[in-house]
Amino acid sequence: MNYEQALDFIHSTYKFGSKLGLENITRLTELLGNPQNCYKIIHIAGTNGKGSTSNMIHDVLMASGYKAGLFISPYLEEFSERIQINKVHIDKDSLARITSIVKEKIEIMLQEGYNHPTEFEVITAIGLKYFEEQKIDFLVLEVGLGGRFDATNVVKNTLVSVITSISYDHMEYLGNTLEEIAFEKAGIIKENSRVVIYPQEDNIKNVIKNIAHIKNATVYEVDKNNIKKLDGNLTGQKFKYLKTDVFNLPQLKINLLGEHQLYNALTALCVLEVIKNLGYNITESSVLEGLMNCRFAGRFEVVNHNPLIILDGGHNINGIECFAKTIKEYLGDKKIILFYGMLKDKNPDNVIDYLVNISKEIYTLTPNNPRAMNALDLAELIKKHSDLKVKPISNYNDIIHILEVIATDEIVAFVGSLYMIGDVRTTLKRTEFFNI
Repeated sequence: MNYEQALDFIHSTYKFGSKLGLENITRLTELLGNPQNCYKIIHIAGTNGKGSTSNMIHDVLMASGYKAGLFISPYLEEFSERIQINKVHIDKDSLARITSIVKEKIEIMLQEGYNHPTEFEVITAIGLKYFEEQKIDFLVLEVGLGGRFDATNVVKNTLVSVITSISYDHMEYLGNTLEEIAFEKAGIIKENSRVVIYPQEDNIKNVIKNIAHIKNATVYEVDKNNIKKLDGNLTGQKFKYLKTDVFNLPQLKINLLGEHQLYNALTALCVLEVIKNLGYNITESSVLEGLMNCRFAGRFEVVNHNPLIILDGGHNINGIECFAKTIKEYLGDKKIILFYGMLKDKNPDNVIDYLVNISKEIYTLTPNNPRAMNALDLAELIKKHSDLKVKPISNYNDIIHILEVIATDEIVAFVGSLYMIGDVRTTLKRTEFFNI
């Protein structure tokens, strides 16, 4: 099996849908020798902020001299982004070889009467096996969907569990209330372990804390009062971490923009304190270096300055709200030229007002996903909410023609599905409109 054949096999398993449950992934990892037991795991669930928090923790671990694995989903431009070690993506030969091994184990499973694993279960198994082979020290493991029955929850022991910001998403699987969704996310908490909770509403935190209590897990609540923002512009944010009992840190800088990223950084710092208190070598200098060097493509990412072009994968109501708030924070009352694409199951109807209020004109795009809302239908939906000029785009290359004729003092933002943002980023990288 070569790299292309491996990807074909992985993506062909999409037809098996998205099933919540641990029976299949448990058997598959058993056949692989339970690779997930060979390294220390930081397990991260939540609706928003998982990727940013995961990357910050990973980058500090790497700066501390550890061999750190990172498992994220979905990818932005290349599949190999999902499985990384110290910022290096899995190589094509390893992906092909391990996929072949996983395929052989799946054939044994089918003979035993198990269902065929889903695409995410297959990818999870590949990642866990690769990290074992590479003898990593830590794995920062991002949940795919939910937590309790997500394939990543095949791990039995975690150094620390992390619950990031929780809002409405995947309600067909996780429940109709924030409390029900929180219950599913908190399913990653292990017996006699530790859990760090992003600062959020008491009704959400109480659900998580109740589950932690049942599992005799120590709770660390992130406190917003432990951070003081000092400065911020489109190049990054500077802040002071006011808690000094574990780390005594000078001024810190992150490249990620928006108030929510400050709280993601605060959550990452709390996780790192827990790890340090367990005896691992996390120093002030490695925290400074890791946070300062952390970048996360497609999250309020500035890719050009004249005109200003921003890419943001705000793909649900909480993400869109944060995007609109960040636009106002850094750009005031200036109106933007907006490119927008969304999946149908993300309730685009509920977020349009946030976008209309900051836009002067809107172009709609169709994300490359079977669940995508068609650009034409999205444009018609927006017109019901606004008198703005709204135009659907059928070809991503048309974006370049639009950018070529707008003034250099304009503000352009692409927001919505990460599937769309990834394709836009790839398109822009071939042009003069990508200058980072």
